[in-house]
This record gives sequence, structure tokens and C-alpha cells, in this order.
Amino acid sequence: MPDVETYPPPPEFAARAHVGPGVREAADADPLGFWAEQAARLQWDRPWDTVHDDRDWPTARWFDGGRLNVAVNCLDRHLDAGRGGKVALHWEGEPGDRRTVTYAQLHEQVQRLANGLTELGVGPGDRVVLYLPVLVETVVATMACARIGAVVSLVFGGFSADALRFRVADTGATVVVASDGQFRRGAAVPVKAAVDEAVAGLDHVAHVLVVRRTGDDVPWTAGRDVWWDELLERQPAEHPAPSFPAEHPLFIVYTSGTTGRPKGLVHTSGGYLTQASWTHWALFDARDDDVYWCQADLAWVTAHTYVLYGPLSNGTTQVIYEGSPLTPHPGRHFEVIERYGVTTYYTAPTLVRTFMKHGPQLPAGYDLTSLRLLGSVGEAINPEAWRWLHEHVGGGRCPVVDTWWQSETGAAVVAPLPGQTPSKPGSATLALPGMAVAVVDEDGRETKPGVEGNLVITRPGPAMARTVWGDHDRFVRSYWAPYADRRWYLAGDSASRDEDGYVWIGGRIDDVLNVSGHRLSSIELESALVSHPRVAEAAVVGAPDDVTGQRIVAFVITRAGGDDDSGLAEELRAHVAARVGAVAKPREVVVVTDLPKTRSGKIMRRLVADMTAGRTGGDTTSLTDPASMGAVESAWTEHRRTSSGA
Repeated sequence: MPDVETYPPPPEFAARAHVGPGVREAADADPLGFWAEQAARLQWDRPWDTVHDDRDWPTARWFDGGRLNVAVNCLDRHLDAGRGGKVALHWEGEPGDRRTVTYAQLHEQVQRLANGLTELGVGPGDRVVLYLPVLVETVVATMACARIGAVVSLVFGGFSADALRFRVADTGATVVVASDGQFRRGAAVPVKAAVDEAVAGLDHVAHVLVVRRTGDDVPWTAGRDVWWDELLERQPAEHPAPSFPAEHPLFIVYTSGTTGRPKGLVHTSGGYLTQASWTHWALFDARDDDVYWCQADLAWVTAHTYVLYGPLSNGTTQVIYEGSPLTPHPGRHFEVIERYGVTTYYTAPTLVRTFMKHGPQLPAGYDLTSLRLLGSVGEAINPEAWRWLHEHVGGGRCPVVDTWWQSETGAAVVAPLPGQTPSKPGSATLALPGMAVAVVDEDGRETKPGVEGNLVITRPGPAMARTVWGDHDRFVRSYWAPYADRRWYLAGDSASRDEDGYVWIGGRIDDVLNVSGHRLSSIELESALVSHPRVAEAAVVGAPDDVTGQRIVAFVITRAGGDDDSGLAEELRAHVAARVGAVAKPREVVVVTDLPKTRSGKIMRRLVADMTAGRTGGDTTSLTDPASMGAVESAWTEHRRTSSGA
């Protein structure tokens, strides 16, 4: 774990922050009382009987007996409070088209679609799959499903027809909502034909609802396919919202694994919305005059919690952006921040490192003085990227909220409270109030400071997934069985804690390398590589070795404008040895032009590790650009051809 400086909260920020000292201690003393207090921030149609019931562990029930409507909490109650004229969404399309939508306008569209979905035969508990880019309509569809009690599952619009088909079939969806096409990296890409391929032969799909985005001609199946605008035009503008139990399923989000079937994680309504709403309010210090931007694709769980449900429940004004952050130029995100006066920018480490490749002059070309808080999500942020974000995007004045959580947890678990928690670049800091984590060995014993172990959640929050859709046994096996005697959730990430108790994420457990008995974190080695001025991004994996068990192989993307790469491999090997130790020196360094990443920005190291081990057939459906793996394979083949590979 690196020896880094500490950044206290800026005094002026701390003086007015929502969450001040003593909150963690009070929540530790009475965690159920704490969550009851946060649930009371929502509008309930019937109060709950019990805050938490785990008699059927690991199935938990939160706020059992309570009833509410999630869409009412995200929309109607703001209108009732006289805030219908407030901007809900500033939407910007990749080609530059824009829309501004108030809470009243969003509410009307949601009600019309709720009536439209009812006309299409959708009722409480039915599943609806959304295969859409980042559009206002995507938000409308999500909220309309919540309003009528349908279970929504969002699928990234860049996924293949096969990936979409699996999710539609697995959920048994009755309606698929898609666009005619989408804009991606400056081009209009057709979508509808892929949807037709995905739903062919699935008799449970009664309708495909199509949003006009590119205006291209599309194949059409009469009686099944329906235009979005035509459906909404014939609907009344009012829809009485029914009430649903707190444990009513809200959405299914699929994990992106490299092997096996993706897992459809089921999140329910009352507990999930409680944690989503409170953590958004607390972590981002959400205020009435904020312009908040979480730049995640809406199909990613980060956007579920910190675009679709959390911010809307708090009546926040948001920016949502359809396209690539580098289209038509690398400064597009900073241009958007300047245009709308964004105050809170929540992004991914991989995007920060992409910006770093262009140098500090990139953000310096824009007015970013509106920013008051920055956030990081997706994977552990290396200290150099943290400092670059803090200094060159935040001007050295903005707290950086580095959040650790997962699709399974539903909302942030480990993160600094921006008004009270001193930050250390690269550490997500401490468990949030109401929750608790530990770093333990295989036998459940807490590791000493600086020693890596398994990260476990010893006190989950109410947003935790309740099951895997259609396979509860897999839910138990995957997450709860390893420490069943303690009732701990195994996160699948390695971590360590420092002397202050701060958590340092080390990467996935299966991304921990074992070289001659030395356990080495891929994240730590990647951070060392990225700290070199020539390296923009890195992925470190272990390859089989007859002598050491594993050898370290580093795949690196170099910064633009640098010297040629001759001699770079030896330079980087020495650099890692100096930063981490001789045992951590990569055996091989391969320069690549791209790395395989999910839409969330996570590097799919297991795909790279499979390649170095000679294994093939990993699932690439969750990659933003499936061709990226081909680029890595080509570079690896050439490297092995021109070197001994020893």
C-alpha cells in the first residue's frame, strides 16, 4: 500500500456539508435506527412493521410491511412541493442536439408511458427490457416501469444481439424498448435489426416499443412493433400511482463476468431506494442549486443508483450525455461541464487516465470553476490519477469522493464523507454509516495493517441484492457460502487496511498474483506502472510459469507525444522494482493500443489472463469495444514472436 499524503476536507466545504462529525459513531451504535431515519426521508403510503428481518438469511427483508411507489418518490412528491418547474435533466446527444426537461415535463411523460405500457399488457411483476442509449426516453421508461410495478432490466446499447437475447430470455420479458438506431463515436448505428434478431422465437415478447433516434428506416413486424411517440400520443396525461410492498422487485441488473452465465441480480424497492437516496445526498452533498453529472451509461448499476433513482429522489438537476467522451474531440466532457455549469462530476478512473494522456492542457482549456465536488467509481483509482483529477479538473479545491461498491451491493459501501473524512489518494477510506466491512484471511481472521486479504461486508445495507434471478442457490454459493458461519458477504475483491483503518482495494481476488509464494495485487502493480510518465494505462496479469507458479505480464498504453518505445520495457521493469520491490518486476511488458474494458471502465483482466494462459472462449459481450481484445491478442502474438518470452 502506497505511503501517501492526506487531504482534509476544505474548511469552507466542511462548514456547510450535509453530514458532519459523529454520524458514523451514532450509526454504529444503532444501525437499524440509522436506516429507519434514512427511510423516513422517503414518502411511504404505509409505514413498515420491521426495519430488518433476516430470519431467512441470506435473504433479508427491509422495511417489511411498508408500501411505497418509487416513481412517486422520484417525481410526484417534488411537484407536490411546488418544484415542478425545476430542471430535472439537461440532455445532450453526441451530435450536439440538446433537450432540457423539467420535473413536471418528465412526470407527464412518465404518466403517459405508464398508461401506454398498461395498454401493451404490462402489469406488476412483469419484466421490461430496455435496450437504449442515454436518452431522456430511457429515464422515462425506467420511471414508468417503477410506477406500474414492472421489473425493469437495462441492457447496454452496445451489446450484441446474442447478449441482449440472453437477458430478454432469462428475464422472460414481455416488452423490449429499443431505439431505431443510436449515435456512437460520430456515426449513426442501426439497432432495430439486432433487436429483431434477439427476440426471434421468444414467444413471451409481446411487443417491441421503438424510440425514434436516428430516423433511419427499420424492419417492422406488424402487431408486435409499436412506435414510442404514437403510443404516448394516445395516452392520458394522468396515471394514478399504485402502492407496492417494500420488497417488491424494482430492477434486475446483470453482472459482466468473463466465464459462465451472467448473473441477474434482483434489487427491491424500499430498502434500495432508502440507501440510494441517502448515499447520493450524503456522498455528493446534494444541494438544490447543484448541476450534477454522473457520466455512466444508464445500463450500468452506477447510473441506476446515481442517475435514475438516487438523484431523482432528491430532486436534483442532472446532466446526461449520450455519446463518447472523446467525440468529436477529447475535451467534450469539459465542454459539457462548462456549458451547464456542472457542480458535481462523478466519473471513472479509466476516463481520468484517458484524459491524462492528453496532458493538463486539456482541462485547462475550459472554465471548470463551477465544480465543487468530484467522484470516482468503477475500480480502484491509482494515486496519480486521483491527484491529477483533484488538481487539473478540480483546481485543487474539490473533495474527491472515491466510492467502492458493486452491482450486488446496490449502492456505495466504502467512501469518504466529503465534509468530514480526510482523503488519501487511492483509498476509498472507510465504510459508510450503517455498514461495516473487514479484511480477513481464508479462515475469517482479520489481517494486520498492510496485509492483503479478502474484503467482506459484515453489516450490509438495505440496497443489497436479494437474489440472482431464477437461481437463488447461485446467489448463496457466489456471495455467502465462503463465510456462512459469520453471515458475511464475500465481495470477491482483495483489500488491505492501513494503520488508520482505511480500506485499499487491491482488485479482484482472482486478480491477485502469486509469484513464488508472494501475493501481489494487480492494482498496486498497475498504479506503479501508471506513475511512470510514459504510461497512460496498464493491465497486469499473471501467466503460468513452471518455476514461479506465475510470472507477471504487463500490458501498457503509452502517452501520446512520447518517444519511441525502444528500451521502454526495461525502464518500466526497473521502475516497478523501485516502486514496489524486485519481486514485483514484470517479466514481460507489452505495449498495446487498447485494453478490453466494460462500459463502466473496468479492465477485463481475466480475458487478458486467459489469453496469456492459452485459454479462449471468455465472454466478451460486456466489453465496450469487443475489437479491443483482438488488438491485445495481436500485440501479444507479435511480442511472443519477437522475444524469448522468458
